[in-house]
Amino acid sequence: MTGTPTAQPLGAQPLGAQPSGAQTRGTVRVVGAGLLGTSIGLALTKAGVDVVIETQSASSLALALEYGAGRAATPADTPSLIIVCVPPDLTAPIVARELAAFPGAFVTDVASVKAEILEQLTETGADLTRYVGGHPMAGRERGGAISGRADLFVGRPWVIAANAKTAAAAVTALETLATDLGATPIHVAPIEHDRAVALVSHVPQLVSSLLAARLADADGRDLALAGQGLRDTTRIAASDPGMWTQILKANATPVAEILEDLAADLNEVIAALADIEAPGAVHEVTRALEAGNAGVSRIPGKHGATAAKYATVVVMVDDRPGELARLLTEVGTLGVNLEDLKLEHSPEAQIGLVELYVNPAAEAALIADLLNLKWRIAA
Repeated sequence: MTGTPTAQPLGAQPLGAQPSGAQTRGTVRVVGAGLLGTSIGLALTKAGVDVVIETQSASSLALALEYGAGRAATPADTPSLIIVCVPPDLTAPIVARELAAFPGAFVTDVASVKAEILEQLTETGADLTRYVGGHPMAGRERGGAISGRADLFVGRPWVIAANAKTAAAAVTALETLATDLGATPIHVAPIEHDRAVALVSHVPQLVSSLLAARLADADGRDLALAGQGLRDTTRIAASDPGMWTQILKANATPVAEILEDLAADLNEVIAALADIEAPGAVHEVTRALEAGNAGVSRIPGKHGATAAKYATVVVMVDDRPGELARLLTEVGTLGVNLEDLKLEHSPEAQIGLVELYVNPAAEAALIADLLNLKWRIAA
């Protein structure tokens, strides 16, 4: 395509590995200095890329610059790649603005809905050859520049939702960016993307929020009994309601369809519990729980479909400064590679439970060595 930059090819960096250098060339312009924009800037700047940041929020810009996420944008900048990191309802107009202002740059975005944005851009007559939709499947329950992390995308999927007119070089540029950030590029059509994230992201957010809402008027004495299960299922309920309202509005139909099926399942369980002695009632409850087991086993990741690859050693750690660090140091001294780690701890408890995920071949020796070092192993 005449007049557009040629992106550098993908490097040999393993997918999911933290990059030590970047294959992305030229200046990268980041529009928006929230969690994702700041995190992208931090990672690229660390890898030696020239990052310029444009945002309407002076305080967010100042914080992102102080963190080292890049430099303030200037009229003299000539970016080769632009990443729009703004709320979903602002994404399409800002992408269109950036495409018009920088005719030599590819433009992508990080919004969690894709079909509606593409539809809006098509209606405005924007140059879709230089636009490729993107969506890093990474985030935190807290937003803003203050939550930015350079490793936010490491090992996470990065959706590339090209449109029918997207130039091959634009796709390559986004593949290269994702790989530079340690993410794994995944190609998904915009409509298929929205259907998928309704199931794996948008509905879980609503369910978490609705469950947490039950706690708003709960007796404080009841909440004192809260365990890790409640914390796990309500963690994302702390997310920004304004942002999520925009996301759900833009992806309303797929989300509603899944919620209808979920409502039907809930009604069946409610009916069974309301008359638990009725024939088949206990079976219905058991069926729902077993279906949950089957579903969670399909989730990619160490605690999902591949969890069976690892052995779990649960260590009891006293609730005092330095104990967790001591445990991890001693495990490292023993020469054991931790595949993953999970910490369970109630604020009122005097101990925490540290789940160490290791290669099964190392399990027995690790337990023996930890016992010799006077650590307590949970059965």
